[in-house]
Amino acid sequence: MEIILATWVIIAAPMNILTVLTYYRPHISGLTIYAERLARALARRGHRVTVMTSQYNRSLPRREQMDGVTVVRIPVALRISKGVVAPTFGLVATQLAARHDVVHLHLPQFDAPGVALRARLFGKPAVLTYHCDLSLPPGLFNRFVNAVVNVQNYLAGLLAHHIVTYTQDYADHSSYLRRFRHKLTPILPPIELPDPPPGSVAAFAEAHNVHTRRPVIGMAARFATEKGVEVLLNALPIILEKYPQAQVLFAGPYQNVLGEAAYFERLRSQIEAYQASGHWTFLGVLSPSEMAAFYPNLDVLVVPSLNSTEAFGLVQVEAMMSGVPCVASDLPGVRRPVQMHQMGEVIPIGDSQALARAILKIVDNWPAYRCNLNDLHHLYDPDSIAAEYEKLFLRLMKKPNG
Repeated sequence: MEIILATWVIIAAPMNILTVLTYYRPHISGLTIYAERLARALARRGHRVTVMTSQYNRSLPRREQMDGVTVVRIPVALRISKGVVAPTFGLVATQLAARHDVVHLHLPQFDAPGVALRARLFGKPAVLTYHCDLSLPPGLFNRFVNAVVNVQNYLAGLLAHHIVTYTQDYADHSSYLRRFRHKLTPILPPIELPDPPPGSVAAFAEAHNVHTRRPVIGMAARFATEKGVEVLLNALPIILEKYPQAQVLFAGPYQNVLGEAAYFERLRSQIEAYQASGHWTFLGVLSPSEMAAFYPNLDVLVVPSLNSTEAFGLVQVEAMMSGVPCVASDLPGVRRPVQMHQMGEVIPIGDSQALARAILKIVDNWPAYRCNLNDLHHLYDPDSIAAEYEKLFLRLMKKPNG
């Protein structure tokens, strides 16, 4: 099948693509942002995209259209840790798999093997995008949940026709992905950042005293155990010795984050002390246009993640698109944006002193951290990434028994 591309247009028979994942917007995580960007890009290219996900919040509509994508939410009867139990999930998955040409699953996901099996029974290609390993906080019950999900992921990998991951670096270090080398393709994640609205960058700077409280250290993440918030907290005293007016701006959900209440309580007193002195500000969840105003006001963005539940760190590239260097943990995949684009420093995992030194090095040598922004935008353009998935889907559709 020949494909001739123009801007956001595909001249070929459109595909019916079913995307399945546990959480979707308005839930915010790297996984949901990735899935949304890819779904929208595929829809813009002329395909009919349906997202099947959980109705994790009862106030969310069971069905709606979002940016050309049909979103179908399945009612949740019970939540177990960060997972959900949805009794009608299998029934709806059967109905939808039968009506679609390709089934695209995002892992980790408890229901993935059942959905992949349905795809095979209907003769439809099943593609997994493996976002990261699952690593829940310590505890006997969480160890059990981890074990169950790992088994489910393995079964999904066996049943899938193909698996996509972000980088070869992550694939080479993942015990899960190494089992499936024969059907694995690295595809970079879709990343886009809108232009900030006129005057918004200056308004953000004014609202957060950016001109008088520098350097500005950004962190953009869910407030979650694996994100390494304490690594940044423990680095601050070293930074404040040289720059007493330094401040941290934390963008992302931090209150009532699923499964993270104990983690927040553990760090609360330390954070509140920095809040009281003006060295730490929670910004909450920012819209894409607000994020576009957030990044240009930073001197450095940090991604001090602690384990392989982080596989890339999309926010690093978003910051780089605004000309902002980053500090990333030396984790497979997470270190790749800095290494690829020479826009920051890589530090040992969990090392607060190394984080402080890297931040100071960047702040003191800021002009040295530059890359070609046009090339950066093109490399991660969601349309380019959707085109890679499109080629994969079409290839698999020609080999239904693969």
